[in-house]
Amino acid sequence: MHDVSLPLPTSLSPSKVASFKDCALSFRLSVIDRVPEVPSPQAAKGTLVHRALQRLFWEDPGRRTRGRAHDLVGLAAVEVLEGDEYAPLGLAGPDRDDFLSDAVALVDNYFKLEDPSDVRCIGTELRMAAAIGDLTLRGIIDRLELDADGQLVVTDYKTGSAPAATHELPRLGGVHFYAFLCERVLGRRPARIQLLHLREPLVISTVPSDGSARGLQVQTQAIWSAIERACRDEDFRPRPGRLCSWCSFHAYCPAVGGDLALVSASAGPGPDSAPPPTIPAGGGERAPAPARAVVGAGL
Repeated sequence: MHDVSLPLPTSLSPSKVASFKDCALSFRLSVIDRVPEVPSPQAAKGTLVHRALQRLFWEDPGRRTRGRAHDLVGLAAVEVLEGDEYAPLGLAGPDRDDFLSDAVALVDNYFKLEDPSDVRCIGTELRMAAAIGDLTLRGIIDRLELDADGQLVVTDYKTGSAPAATHELPRLGGVHFYAFLCERVLGRRPARIQLLHLREPLVISTVPSDGSARGLQVQTQAIWSAIERACRDEDFRPRPGRLCSWCSFHAYCPAVGGDLALVSASAGPGPDSAPPPTIPAGGGERAPAPARAVVGAGL
């Protein structure tokens, strides 16, 4: 490993990989400098919907109804919108009503994709970690289940818009990441990995293979090498584009007139401080929710 000027992160996750590929400077500010990000309604809604669906799969199959899911949106709303991370949004009155109506609509769309009473769920919000050489890969699996043949299936919920058909494969990179973690941690490769896009709604699924596993390792090691070089040279370049309108780092970004020298006054405790506990094998980036799992049951 080369000497570095900026501290290296201790691990990579799907969201960190995507962040570095989208904009290296945003990756640095978030992961290395730990500059606090302004909470967004979109992130809050994603966290709320994930939490409601997690709670739905804590219910017995016969109680996984649309009405119960609506109740769980209400419970998740109190937990998420009044918690430390998203309370600063100050959603109240008509704004809160519209926000919750859209969250309910996303959960209703989930029921158009599958019948949750038929899902043999064995774990939700599972944090996993595995090593590739000196690099640790971490991730949080939204839902792990068994199909009709007793094979593992990884499911990931998405509350944003689905990608165009030409961009489906890059979006599946995250779930291939989770498939790799399952194989390393549990000793079994999932038979299927799927994205449930709740906005449209639609399902994008694929079957992991030896080739996809090799490709993931090659890609993550290449990205890790690029991060090492960027840390050594202190060279994390901005990548202006459509994502800039969602970025909360404008004050520090030279591409939009910001000043990177302001970072030292805003930086947090350092890269990857206090990582969450994982299922050891040797995982994630959404606001952590309590994991529920019966991994091993029926395996």
